[in-house]
Amino acid sequence: MRRLVAATMASAFVVAALAACTSPDDPSADFEQVEGAFDTEVVEQLDATLAEAVRLSGSSGAVAGVWAPWAGSWTAATGTVDFADGAAPVTTATRFQLADGTGQLTCAVMLRLVDAGVVELDDQVSDMVNGIPGLEGITLEQLCRNRSGIADYYGPLRTYFVRNPERIWPANELLASGLAAGRKGAPGTTWAESPTGILLLTAALEERTGRSWSELAEQYVLEPLGLEDTSLPAASDPSYSGALGGYAATYADGAPVCDPIVDVSRRSSSIGGTASGARTTISDAKAISESFATGAMFQESTARDVWTLTPFGGDAPGWQAQGIGAQQYGPLRGVAGESIGALSAMFTDPATGLTVVVALNNSTGGETLVREAAFALASIASKAAPAEGRDLPLVELPWSLEQATQRMTDAAACPLPGEAEAEAGADGAGG
Repeated sequence: MRRLVAATMASAFVVAALAACTSPDDPSADFEQVEGAFDTEVVEQLDATLAEAVRLSGSSGAVAGVWAPWAGSWTAATGTVDFADGAAPVTTATRFQLADGTGQLTCAVMLRLVDAGVVELDDQVSDMVNGIPGLEGITLEQLCRNRSGIADYYGPLRTYFVRNPERIWPANELLASGLAAGRKGAPGTTWAESPTGILLLTAALEERTGRSWSELAEQYVLEPLGLEDTSLPAASDPSYSGALGGYAATYADGAPVCDPIVDVSRRSSSIGGTASGARTTISDAKAISESFATGAMFQESTARDVWTLTPFGGDAPGWQAQGIGAQQYGPLRGVAGESIGALSAMFTDPATGLTVVVALNNSTGGETLVREAAFALASIASKAAPAEGRDLPLVELPWSLEQATQRMTDAAACPLPGEAEAEAGADGAGG
């Protein structure tokens, strides 16, 4: 009986703490964005870069946005939601899969619970998750810094996801796969991206609070930021009405097989779950990126913890580092990532407000392709002439447009033909 009373009191404490948590007065960043579009020359460069990203990735379409508060903004939609005859055109309201940005949302929920006093960054996962051995020494913070040492489930299972995209994958099955793959290092010692760690974080938060991810995300992130178009679809709902479809290559001996590319438009969100399964729009993604990069959605001390950076290590240059839930590349903070049928990236410079969001619907080129596409767009916008009465800020990007474009090209595993190649193919078919 005493155990029942204690458990009830503990549960009541968590609920009370959750109810008592209040969001910051204004969780959104405000960069005093200049109204209107960029100059024609800048728009033409942005359009061309997005078109090339679509071609290199093998996508049917894309949606993107760039905001430079001192100069203007650009939002664009190109292509169709899939390659089917009569497919709907992509619009700037078309939803897309958030890929690694979903994991950023999950980490944001954890950080808001830190602000609420419900959890602490150094809480041991082994004390929060029942029934999974071998988690000793792993903290909540390490899961969001990619320093837990837990392996990635996604890479080894990629081919199975592509071949059977509508299958519902229980989170415990994905967790078991990642945990069985062997450790990348002792907790806190090695940087290794791991969606397995995000699924484990979700299990820890749900067990601690007694609430689902969707409930927690709604209260602590989506509702405070006014994100009405962001959600995690039900695992049993593979439809993509109003959203980008998706394509992916199968793999043989670790290499992508480009012929044929598989239509994975109808896919279960359980493949990525709370690590990469959510859907959003460019306007919602902008709000997420800006509020996270500036720390506006967190208390001041938590924001400092978030952006106390740790190096990737290895051969990574010094201008690339990891925060809690997102990375920093030069002055840009955010994430880029892959999930079956989807690539997306969102980055913000907290000093100037320069923000970039891009989404493609062929995952074969991987994280590098979409990240470099975002970097190329950022490079163009960083030099945009200021509007009257505004100054051109110094945005010191450690890459050039040419470098980002080249790395995007190098990452293209299964690009669509260019104009010259397409014309040559048409001539050959006609002869």
